[in-house]
Amino acid sequence: MILNSFAPSRSTAGQRAMFTRRKLLSCSLAVATCAIAFSRIPGAAAQSTDAASSFVAQTAKELTDIVNGGAPAAQKRAALQGIIDRDVDVADVARFCLGRFWRTATPAQQKEYVDLFHRVLVLNITGKVGEYQGVTIAMGRSVPREGDVAVSTMVTRPGNQPTRVDWLVSMASGSPKIIDVVAEGTSLRLTQRSDYASYLSHNNNDVNALIAAMRQQASQNPS
Repeated sequence: MILNSFAPSRSTAGQRAMFTRRKLLSCSLAVATCAIAFSRIPGAAAQSTDAASSFVAQTAKELTDIVNGGAPAAQKRAALQGIIDRDVDVADVARFCLGRFWRTATPAQQKEYVDLFHRVLVLNITGKVGEYQGVTIAMGRSVPREGDVAVSTMVTRPGNQPTRVDWLVSMASGSPKIIDVVAEGTSLRLTQRSDYASYLSHNNNDVNALIAAMRQQASQNPS
């Protein structure tokens, strides 16, 4: 519903465009998932897809209530951050987005990168809460996908065409967490990994350069 790219800002117009792309993904909040882990018990897959659908339906209601409610913007931002912290496997998504550079980063770099990734994610989502007044989410099908569960929804904002958003959820961490959002076939985490790889390739594959750019973006105030 309200999901933005996690990318840092850059010094040129072309670089900034790379990290502000996918506004479509901004309409899809990186939260809202649940799935029961797959097992060898007959019917487990059906149970997990049903559970995922029910959870997303409930969370979608929670999200739309926050966005469409009359609370002050600061209160809405705090509520949205609570959902992010509760339902998104931020560390897993952050590692995925850094790709092969995660293995070459030092433990200190990894820690700061994940912390900044979380801060930028929260900022990008909560900073645009005012843009989504009137949003609605209609539930679709839930299907197993490579050990996880994909829950399909249709997100509609006033003045915009409905957008299909699939929420990919996993129980790998021991509790239900969202690990990706796919808007009209575009995967958030794959897009972000591509953006980070491109940024690093233009900065001598220096993880510190990425961290510095993310640090700058994380220091911005919500709009």
